[in-house]
Amino acid sequence: MNSLMQALALIELSITCAVVCIWALQKLSPNAMPFPVKVILVILIGNTLFWPLGMNLPLIAYVRGVTGDLSIVLTLLLWISLLPTNKPAPIAFKLTVAIISLCFYPFALGVGMIDPYAWGYGSIAFLIAVLFFALVCGLSNWSKGVWIIAIAILAWAVHWHESANLWDYLLDPFLTIWAFIALIGMLYRKRRDRARSGYLFRPG
Repeated sequence: MNSLMQALALIELSITCAVVCIWALQKLSPNAMPFPVKVILVILIGNTLFWPLGMNLPLIAYVRGVTGDLSIVLTLLLWISLLPTNKPAPIAFKLTVAIISLCFYPFALGVGMIDPYAWGYGSIAFLIAVLFFALVCGLSNWSKGVWIIAIAILAWAVHWHESANLWDYLLDPFLTIWAFIALIGMLYRKRRDRARSGYLFRPG
């Protein structure tokens, strides 16, 4: 059973890494990549990463040794980014992730007397807070956020990853970095657009 769970974790990370590669290729390409092509590339790249290719372990095992298991939230956000009708996550969600990360990581690393990481081990209050956040996503008309959080909770309930802590299914450093980069990019674009607007309507 343990070997099966290890294999499933490697397959999951292989698909995620393949999605990241496709995202990078899409950024470098001026034309949109058709969805069937993305699926084929995911299968090819993921399959390549999953096999040893002359090494002692599959290539993805070395990646996992560095990154660990990514959170279910980040994994699903990456996977659905391939969908033709996918819309970016709302700014409010990214801002919430950034704020939670700023509060969570310092305390989890030992700053202060509060240890929020301990809440992930079956705290009913924390679970209710997560469910409330999912409800807010639904009320904000972001149904994908509801499904993402629901799947993350289900994955935690069945111990899909090695960790038994709910935080590890909801948040990870890479999700935090993504949120901050997205917010910085948004502020930069607003400042650039404001500068352009001021230049266009400048007297004379």
